[in-house]
Amino acid sequence: MSFTIQNILIPSDRAYEMVDVQIVDDHIAAVAPNLDPIGTLIDGRNKLLLPGFVNAHTHSSEMWQRGMIPPVPLELWIAELYDFTPLDPEKAYLSAIGTAVETLLSGGTSVVDHLVLIPGQELETIEAAVRAYRQVGIRAFVAPLIQDQALSTGLPSGGANREHDEYVRSTAATLALVQEAVTHYHRPDEGVNILVAPTGIQLCSDALFEGCVELSDRYHLCRHAHLLETKAQQILAQEKYGCSAVEHLKQIGFLGDRTSLAHCVWLDDADIEIMAATKSTVVHNPLSNLRLGSGIAPVLKYRQAGVNVSFGCDGSASNDSQDLLEAIKIGSILHNTTDPDYQNWITPRHAIEMASLGGATGLNLGDQLGSLTVGKKADLIMVDLMNLSLLPRTDPIGLLILGRPVNAISHVWVNGRAVVSDNEVCNVNVDELRQSLFDQSQWNPKRQAPSVAQMELHYRSVMGLSAKPLGYS
Repeated sequence: MSFTIQNILIPSDRAYEMVDVQIVDDHIAAVAPNLDPIGTLIDGRNKLLLPGFVNAHTHSSEMWQRGMIPPVPLELWIAELYDFTPLDPEKAYLSAIGTAVETLLSGGTSVVDHLVLIPGQELETIEAAVRAYRQVGIRAFVAPLIQDQALSTGLPSGGANREHDEYVRSTAATLALVQEAVTHYHRPDEGVNILVAPTGIQLCSDALFEGCVELSDRYHLCRHAHLLETKAQQILAQEKYGCSAVEHLKQIGFLGDRTSLAHCVWLDDADIEIMAATKSTVVHNPLSNLRLGSGIAPVLKYRQAGVNVSFGCDGSASNDSQDLLEAIKIGSILHNTTDPDYQNWITPRHAIEMASLGGATGLNLGDQLGSLTVGKKADLIMVDLMNLSLLPRTDPIGLLILGRPVNAISHVWVNGRAVVSDNEVCNVNVDELRQSLFDQSQWNPKRQAPSVAQMELHYRSVMGLSAKPLGYS
């Protein structure tokens, strides 16, 4: 399998150049002007070729609740999410398909799915997501979301004596589940990877983290978790460990160059030094951080300290979409308000590199993905520069990142195989997907979430808010 993209624009230093790009099997074979064509010929005139982006943190099953959960902070939002988690693997399959399609059409060739598991049907949930991603053809990093502590433990105690229920599954059983998922589904050569993925310090014991480190080392798996998304989690870490969550994760060996950590909003300068020293990756999720009032991650400080940063959409109930270009735009210009020195701001070209090479590096694949380099995997996107939203002609990357592109990604290749061609998804009937999502859902603007009512008073107390609940109890 080979093809040649002719007369395509690619970024070069601070400018652009027109080249031909040869793809042989699954890799980039040559990039130069006026190459002798091989294989199928693709017309690249008035197009821009870029390395594919990584949607480096999402939760596919949240698609069933997008647009639904009202404006509340994470600790109350997640209580409502858990009350209404879909309990059907077929829905997990459909929402993974939808997540993959939206990611592809906004420039992503890889997705990290911190997959919420259906209780009692955990392996069936993983199988459904893997089946979906294989069908679509996106490069998938399935990270089964695991915990071994009850939801109520995710809040600081505030000095109160609180009793917590036992979690539904033991630590040992949870680690055995991950082991089984690795055995059945970890197939990197086929584009499907399993990650060890404890949800975060707020719902996981040290034993679970340490077990994940052991599995990661044994099978050379990447590690993924949420980290200090909210102020409440920062307070909780001090209660649990007597030190910062970052320092504690370093002590138990979870950090490293195969570790990506979502959000990282509430880190201080000492934490940032640890992140840089351990070569851990921050996954910036700007839209959910704003949606849930979590805060603005110190991304400019991360970059200045040499911490690798990538972008994620986060799940469709906290964003509420999988438009990766939107996340990249907001995640870039948001930080113009956090540092008056504009020389530190994120340029469109910086953003492209973070979304592609930054995402690949966070998955320990920077030597294989993330740039238009001969020998790397052919995970590529082609942008139609005749698209109305990218005209008139100025700076193609500036238009893509700072503008509001609509249907601008005309072609996507993953591992050298076309998965989007002429703006059409190759392996999914999008009309049928749309109908299935419609038929298996209903308009439901109001609902009652009992877990939120149980947690709200305590949350307001430990966060120093007035005791009056606002609409849940």
